[in-house]
Amino acid sequence: MSTLSLLLPYNLGSLEIKNRVVMAPLTRRRAGTQDEPLPMHVNYYQQRSGAGLIITEASQISPFGKGYPNTPGIYSETQINAWRKICHAVHAKGGKIFLQLWHVGRYSHPDLLPGGSLPVAPSPLKVSGWINVGAEKKETVVPKELSKDEIKSILKDYQIASENALKAGFDGVEIHGANGYLIDQFLQDGSNHRSDEYGGHIENRSRFLFEVIGTICDIWESGRVGLRLSPSGTKMDMSDSNSIKHFSYIINQLNNYNLAYLHLLEPWFDVSHLANYANHVAVYYRPFYKGTLIASGGLNKDTATELIDNGMADLVAFGKAFISNPDLVRRFELNAPLNDWDVDTFYGGDERGFTDYPFLKT
Repeated sequence: MSTLSLLLPYNLGSLEIKNRVVMAPLTRRRAGTQDEPLPMHVNYYQQRSGAGLIITEASQISPFGKGYPNTPGIYSETQINAWRKICHAVHAKGGKIFLQLWHVGRYSHPDLLPGGSLPVAPSPLKVSGWINVGAEKKETVVPKELSKDEIKSILKDYQIASENALKAGFDGVEIHGANGYLIDQFLQDGSNHRSDEYGGHIENRSRFLFEVIGTICDIWESGRVGLRLSPSGTKMDMSDSNSIKHFSYIINQLNNYNLAYLHLLEPWFDVSHLANYANHVAVYYRPFYKGTLIASGGLNKDTATELIDNGMADLVAFGKAFISNPDLVRRFELNAPLNDWDVDTFYGGDERGFTDYPFLKT
């Protein structure tokens, strides 16, 4: 392939996308008082519709799945209507957009949940540290262990959220199974100490993930459903006794579902000192997955192109570069310099650092 392989179109299931550049899901914490996207979100996403695929910021499937202030949801009519405007705006520019479905599990706090409820998790194991609840930070709490009936209720939440995403006009949905949130908490044995059919060996610990996939694929055709995993993720006290063995099993099993894609996140921290962890997850797990693979995390135009040219990924997702470069694809095409990002405006605030990054003057 040429050095412009990132710019070539790609058939993503039943969708044809105009290039292989994906906008990664980016939590920005600018939602309204009802956890709904605001008018500035319409502009934000439309500005970035040059991407082959946009994956939205993580959006909680219910008010009980929330872990941060001012993050959007997909469980109310107000939210559906707000997301619909975004989908229309992106489609008007020829873009494609998937909604990322999210439940944070134990990484939350009663101050963020209805009625001061406890966060839930596969096991009552506390995340160390502090959590932002708005104007202040508070120490994390011990979560409530989910009963089997409560697990069924969360599966119902995934179903309703998937239906709502369809009503809003999205092109598909991505299941957030990464970064130490609820699905990841079930998958890894450092956070899942259950002794029932949802715990123990990996076939049981992955049961919840596959039930979520099955539930969503009853609403969406499987070719419009993606999944994000972080096999070597250690954020939020995540750990596993044999990450390589266990995620190899999970990823191999995903071949049975004919998903739109598998989105693999590179580790946030160097894990070369950890036994049984892959330090380069896209390269390591590529042989296990037969479908479309998205690589994400710490990549630039050159390293992304190399992954695609070597067959180690089909698409590549960019995060911070898309925050500061709404016309990122155009800049890749022209080999133009990129804007620097402003870390201070990543989370919360208004249009500053959100929709005011400059476009190329060409």
